[in-house]
Amino acid sequence: MRIVVGRVGKPHGVRGEVTVEPRTDEPELRFAEGADLLTESGSLHIESVRFHQGTPLVAFRGVHDRTGAESLRNTLLYIESDLDEPSTDPDEFWDHELIGMTALDDSGAVRGRVHDVLHLPGQDLLAVTRDDGSEVLVPFVRAIVPSIDRAAGTLVVLDPGGLFDESEAAVADETGA
Repeated sequence: MRIVVGRVGKPHGVRGEVTVEPRTDEPELRFAEGADLLTESGSLHIESVRFHQGTPLVAFRGVHDRTGAESLRNTLLYIESDLDEPSTDPDEFWDHELIGMTALDDSGAVRGRVHDVLHLPGQDLLAVTRDDGSEVLVPFVRAIVPSIDRAAGTLVVLDPGGLFDESEAAVADETGA
């Protein structure tokens, strides 16, 4: 099974380095010098890596300038893994376990479906697509996502106020709040 461990970001400098948005708890292991990472169109070999303010700056074999680095932007980076089994830790989830889950409110009504997991420096977000096609970004924290049922493919999303309510969001936009 392929597991996403990162996404190539913007070029860094003019010598082919790129930023990498980690999607792993072990960036030092996954983005180590000499490692090979899979992409949709082949593999990339890491020639060098350094960390700047917690962000991996990676140079891949054959990418020696900013143009080459720019061509890699938004490329997903994978590893092959035999981790078909979910984690035994009830608070740990692989992205592929969450994507596709149905988001419910605390009464069991459907709020939407998780279509992506975004790993930002401050916190992770669940991207939930609603029936009308709109997207809601939900902070992936216990206070807002208190329960996840792997077997049922559902998770409960509490609304702290205005997250899913369009009328509240519209009022906030009109008032500038």
